[in-house]
Amino acid sequence: MSTNSNTRRRIPPGIMLIRSIRGKDWSLKSYRYMILLLTFVAYASYHASRKPSSIVKSVWYPESMESSAPPWPAGNVFIRGEFLGFGTNSLENKGWYPFNETDGTSKLGEIDVAFLACYSSGMYVAGHLGDTLDLRLFLATGMIGSGIFVGLFGMGYFWNIHVFWFYLSMQMVAGLFQATGWPSVVAVIGNWFGKRKRGLIMGIWNAHTSVGNISGSLLAAAVLDYGWGWSFIVPGALIAVVGVLVYLFLPAYPEDFGFSGANASPPNLDSMSSEEEDRIQKGATVNVEKSCNIKEGSGSRTGIGLFEACFIPGVIPFALCLFFSKLVAYTFLYWLPFYLSQTEIGGEYMSVKSAGNLSTLFDVGGIVGGILAGYISDKLNARATTAASFMFAAIPSMILYRIYGDISRTINILLMIIAGLFVNGPYALITTAVSADLGTHSSLRGDSRALATVTAIIDGTGSIGAALGPLITGFLSSKGWDTVFMMLNVGALIAALLLSHLVIAEFSERTRKPLTSSHGQQIHEASQPLLSNQR
Repeated sequence: MSTNSNTRRRIPPGIMLIRSIRGKDWSLKSYRYMILLLTFVAYASYHASRKPSSIVKSVWYPESMESSAPPWPAGNVFIRGEFLGFGTNSLENKGWYPFNETDGTSKLGEIDVAFLACYSSGMYVAGHLGDTLDLRLFLATGMIGSGIFVGLFGMGYFWNIHVFWFYLSMQMVAGLFQATGWPSVVAVIGNWFGKRKRGLIMGIWNAHTSVGNISGSLLAAAVLDYGWGWSFIVPGALIAVVGVLVYLFLPAYPEDFGFSGANASPPNLDSMSSEEEDRIQKGATVNVEKSCNIKEGSGSRTGIGLFEACFIPGVIPFALCLFFSKLVAYTFLYWLPFYLSQTEIGGEYMSVKSAGNLSTLFDVGGIVGGILAGYISDKLNARATTAASFMFAAIPSMILYRIYGDISRTINILLMIIAGLFVNGPYALITTAVSADLGTHSSLRGDSRALATVTAIIDGTGSIGAALGPLITGFLSSKGWDTVFMMLNVGALIAALLLSHLVIAEFSERTRKPLTSSHGQQIHEASQPLLSNQR
């Protein structure tokens, strides 16, 4: 009886209201759709709130920009500098102190690294807390807190604050709140979805990163004419509102709704036939699911420690790989709009607003790359091989973008999308499917409460690289962009080489242990050797 009361306290108030109106519960399939939608929107809003600083960099630290060609393409998406309104033009000549001094790019880099350093360090703590506390409440608190401090950063414009430490401290606190996001959403997805087609599902779902970057860039650029402060306040308000929706509607644990976790011991969805799973998803045989864990709510499980999680096979290699992968990806995230505005493309410079809009196409390539990497890794049953191949391919794509990207905007866009595909593909794969795979390793005995911890270790380590990349770029950009791109290529190469041992192990596993199904199809025992005992 007490267990049931504990379970009911975990049911979101919005779902309880809908239940009372409908008079019946949802099916497993409906809950899964809701989980995908809510976590997608939630983390998209996280990324949207991180983009404003990259959009307003050229407003804070301006350089002379000229443009004479008509807008391209037709319409008001990419516009010339002289058509910009008050908010940008009024600051374009003088910038915003203290970022408009000779060391302005260094200060911009310090702002980025302050956020990302707190984000990466907070990730380790947030992951353990996510496995200990209620994920719904934890995620909602992080989102509302992020919105408040992102908005306060923007208020510096209206309060006319020119103290560097104010902006630095706002970024640091915002980084701590932002650390709650990724471990939480991956843990929720891992709770509800089994390993089958995880790479493809999470590859599609991980488009929230690029959707958030694109929407954040467009939102920040759209209100930039009214003053750069609005570029922070609007995304901050967005993530706070979505945080409220998460509190009201997010069903974090399947056990709290009478279903067994996707990674629980059999019977579960991964061990059932597709026909039986279909019946369960339609609500016809939910008792099969409920019979397993109906007696236990989500509070009956305990998390694991950071040190113990580090010894799960594959965690450290993928974490180190993600360090360099995110170093490359986040350098593009924070500096690509600035690079575009300071680079002559097709014989002209583009406005700050145009550069922000154009940079979103890098994330369009990232969406395709994440889906493609997930699909290929599922088909090949080789996560490490797929990630390493994409990182190797990212090197020539970045070289081509740097050499030929200034010929015309058309070529720049094409090469930018290709670079985004290969740069963001492995980043998306490692932070989603790989993290979820390792977080449900057999050594955990089906305890999915390790999902947030493992995700935090991998993404937290990657976020240290994400902090260093923009910081180093702030210093190297003064020496020329060729130096920056050299750093990015070296980072991509090291990321690929760090997975070489796992790639060799995957290749050996594929050649040594092919299996044949009852239908004559060749199958493999696991998605990769280091995860061979997951099921």
